[in-house]
Amino acid sequence: MKPPVTVLIAIVALALGALGYHILAPIMTPGSTQQSERDPKEGNSGNEHVEHDEHGADRIRISDVKLAAAGAEFAESGPATLTETLSFNGVLRANQEAVVQVTPRFPGIVRAIRKRIGDTIAKDDQLASIESNQSLTVYELKAPIGGTVIDRQISLGEYASEQKPSFVVADLSTIWVDLSIYRQDLSRVKIGDQVLIDPDDGAGEIKGTISYVAPVGASDTQTALARVVLANPNGRLRPGLFVTARLVLAQRKVPVAVNTGAIQTLENKTVVFVREDDDKLEARPVELGDSDQNSVEIRAGISAGEKYVAKNSFVVKAEMGKGEAEHD
Repeated sequence: MKPPVTVLIAIVALALGALGYHILAPIMTPGSTQQSERDPKEGNSGNEHVEHDEHGADRIRISDVKLAAAGAEFAESGPATLTETLSFNGVLRANQEAVVQVTPRFPGIVRAIRKRIGDTIAKDDQLASIESNQSLTVYELKAPIGGTVIDRQISLGEYASEQKPSFVVADLSTIWVDLSIYRQDLSRVKIGDQVLIDPDDGAGEIKGTISYVAPVGASDTQTALARVVLANPNGRLRPGLFVTARLVLAQRKVPVAVNTGAIQTLENKTVVFVREDDDKLEARPVELGDSDQNSVEIRAGISAGEKYVAKNSFVVKAEMGKGEAEHD
């Protein structure tokens, strides 16, 4: 038995009505918070919103507190002296003109040891007591100079010979820095040249001058030795450790420079992040000039005296990248 036509019409009408309700519900439902288009500013709340200044440069709001927590540091642009340098590797050595090997006057048995490696001593301090084989009397082995005990070759109760040093004492108030100079650079290295020594201990470079250049080279390394003598009053320099050195060839003063750590690339532009309006950082496009290990000349884009992010500027670049992504 076929259903009446009116019943079929009623079923179709109900189905179409339900479908239309589901399609229109997001728009028609009273009190609905859904919008047909997303607010382009949604998600950019906070201090990382990127905006553009009148010149089209990117700006971001970011506080000094947040920058400090990320390790970023500010500096002021200004004049700097750029240096042209040659780089070398070197090693610290005890000043061999102030190193003494202490040997017993008479062979015998070590009855007491007064000093150990690392001890600081004065001239005539007792180093050890030795019982002479000849007289069977005990005499004191004394330090001929003041300095530091850097080696000891005897032990309690053993036989001490006058043929072998019992102690090595060094005056470490001055240190030799022996630099390896390759043959292509030898013509540029002269006695009296200024050198910047970096012990790589975080305390900065030390200025010195070359006092000796070896007349012969080493066949195994194909280098020649150049030596710098440095004062070492606080014991910062320790023999045996490696260092790097920069020989200053020329110097040039520039009116505006920034720290090398300030330079970043953003949207194919070379930029420096400059503080604007106390709470904004502008990605300022700059034209670079000469540079050295520490500073970069700025020929255009920044004036002397402007505050910029000098260290860990990549933190600002990362925040600006996030702000741009949210803006899109």
